[in-house]
Amino acid sequence: MAAFEATVLPHINAAYNLARWLTRNQQDAEDVVQESYLRALRAFDTFQAGRDGRAWLLAIVRNTCYTWLNKNRARDMYPLNAEDAQLTASTHLDPETQLMDKAAAERIRGAVADIGAEYREVLILREFEGLSYKEIAQIVGAPLGTVMSRLSRARKELQTRLCASAWQAKK
Repeated sequence: MAAFEATVLPHINAAYNLARWLTRNQQDAEDVVQESYLRALRAFDTFQAGRDGRAWLLAIVRNTCYTWLNKNRARDMYPLNAEDAQLTASTHLDPETQLMDKAAAERIRGAVADIGAEYREVLILREFEGLSYKEIAQIVGAPLGTVMSRLSRARKELQTRLCASAWQAKK
């Protein structure tokens, strides 16, 4: 049990973050993470010592999310809203700058939430969780080239959505 705790418990925030972005709902993400940890505990005897515990756990979280989404239909999910989202603390002291940073963060969150799941997951894993391409390929069960392609498309989609959002804001 101590080995399990040392291997996977440090990654609970990353697990929740991935589940939150994939399910688009706080309570569902909590349920998915709980189920993922139960699955990880049951399968821990298959975990090979020396392997990356974070990548192993996030693969389980990803698979659990998709199982849950298939059962409950993605159309039943609600996008994140500003009240639910955790905003990053700004280092600026100027209230106007803080307000602008908050608005930009909300636009980014909304744009990321609107990207298709297969692109959103690689974007979250790379940009928010800082995983390598190789780790992401392990997690999503896709070749390295596919991960790179999806990430490129996700970034382009995000850029397009953010440009459209900025254009709408100027109107």
